[in-house]
Amino acid sequence: MSAPAAPRVRSPKLALGGLAVAHTMAQAGNTITVFATPFYVRSIGGSATDIGLATTAATLPIILGGPLSGVLVDRIGYRRSSVLADVVSGLTVLAIAVLGSTGHLPLWGLLTLLFASGLFDTPGSTARTVLLPALARAADVPLERAVGLVAGAERTAMLAAAPLGGVLVTLIGPAQAFFVDAAFFAVSALLVTALVSHSTPTSGSDDRADDTQARSYWGQLTDGARFVLATPLLRNIALVVLILNAFDTARLSVLLPLYALDELHGATSAGLISGALAGGSVAGAALFSAWGHRLPRRTVFVGAFVITGGPLSAAFALGAGTLALVITAAGTGLAAGMLNPLIGTLRLELAPPHMLARVQTLMISIAWAGMPIGSLLSGAAADTFDLRLIYAAIGIAYVLVALAPLTGGSWRQLNTRQDTRRW
Repeated sequence: MSAPAAPRVRSPKLALGGLAVAHTMAQAGNTITVFATPFYVRSIGGSATDIGLATTAATLPIILGGPLSGVLVDRIGYRRSSVLADVVSGLTVLAIAVLGSTGHLPLWGLLTLLFASGLFDTPGSTARTVLLPALARAADVPLERAVGLVAGAERTAMLAAAPLGGVLVTLIGPAQAFFVDAAFFAVSALLVTALVSHSTPTSGSDDRADDTQARSYWGQLTDGARFVLATPLLRNIALVVLILNAFDTARLSVLLPLYALDELHGATSAGLISGALAGGSVAGAALFSAWGHRLPRRTVFVGAFVITGGPLSAAFALGAGTLALVITAAGTGLAAGMLNPLIGTLRLELAPPHMLARVQTLMISIAWAGMPIGSLLSGAAADTFDLRLIYAAIGIAYVLVALAPLTGGSWRQLNTRQDTRRW
């Protein structure tokens, strides 16, 4: 009797590309969800407060569930977690589409389904991200290039899916747009299932990143938090990103609409500036993917953060017009687009293999924690101080924080590339 044939192993580069496309599909689905939700709420007679509730229901589980999901992703396995998250997200938005199209989805039902879908966004995204070290090594691709590829795919999805959502809402209706949303999640799940299953070296017989189940859930969660806090470079990066995310949220989510209404041409100008930021970030991620592995990391980290925070804040503080702000925003986006994959690379390199997902979700949650702080403080400040003065203060503070890595200490490790052969 002949031995059974060995399973065919697909190209690691094909798996890496498939993962990037899958991530693009999933992020496009999330973007359409965010875009179509307010229009659906309006279509059922909802108020502005109801729209705020729906937005909160979609984003709150990402902040709350992020760190809690890291242990589960490490336990269940990266590939399985990615597929499971996409399947559940797809089913929840499909339920919104079916119930909404037939007039059987009240506001409370929408909030429930959005919350359920949001709970799986972070574990799905995290699972795809932590697959990158193994796939990059198998494909003989620098980790920076792989992370930049996925980061660029994510930003491209966000840039393209927002106008697509507008077209879908206009042509077929807000509820029906969720059918397309569900299809994106289905494609993501199918791509990971088909292309990644036989390609990742970290996938053992049960596709688990951590074979040790002796520790309890809370024990493993505590281990992840303790590791982040005990690793000086990770801790410093988390603190800097938290502070600068607060500044970014303040100047772009709260102050930009106010500035556009007072100084420019309203929502049109704000949209052009936001579009320039998004377009620049796609280009920045592509540049990092191509050359990031050759660049000195500390120089990129400091320089990109200074460019991200300084020129655009100065332009607002000086009362610049729409054209100047759009040009400056494009440069800002270019710098920011290089930063995110660099930070993502550092998170993956510094984390132990068995807690990749835990470290990833904890770092992301710390970063997101700065956003509501920035919103609240900038909103209160805008009621008291001149917008240009606030922008000037933010710009100065932003640059000072961005220069922190020049102080030395653990920041010197930024230029030390970690050996990822352990993956």
